[in-house]
Amino acid sequence: MNTLTIASKALFSQSITANIFMEGGPLFMTLILLCLLTSLFFIINGFGKIKSSISSAHKMISLAVDSSLLGLVIGFLGSVLGLISAFDSIEAMGNPDPSVFAGGLKVSLLTATFGLFSFVIARIGILILRLMLPAKDISE
Repeated sequence: MNTLTIASKALFSQSITANIFMEGGPLFMTLILLCLLTSLFFIINGFGKIKSSISSAHKMISLAVDSSLLGLVIGFLGSVLGLISAFDSIEAMGNPDPSVFAGGLKVSLLTATFGLFSFVIARIGILILRLMLPAKDISE
């Protein structure tokens, strides 16, 4: 019985996650997810290059920073475009119900939230990678 409960909770949480992903707009949410995965790839690659090539590890840090910032900006772009479309639909309705307005705001903020989440995760990895790198020689 416990196994069935655990399996149903896992299935339910996956459907909620997929629902939030689709509500935020599959295009922008997918782009943000790709930026997060790219950042994580560069971070993991940077960890692998710490021993062999410090300059390659620094390059991986730079690429991870760029891809995490891109995910953040895409999230806010999706949020602004979502707000514009929400205001357009409210304008078309004339006198909207406040629940419609609140629902539009929620959907428009999902991409910004996911962009911020991916940015924070990537920045934590970048911070740890920078801590693992040896300090630069001051005389250089």
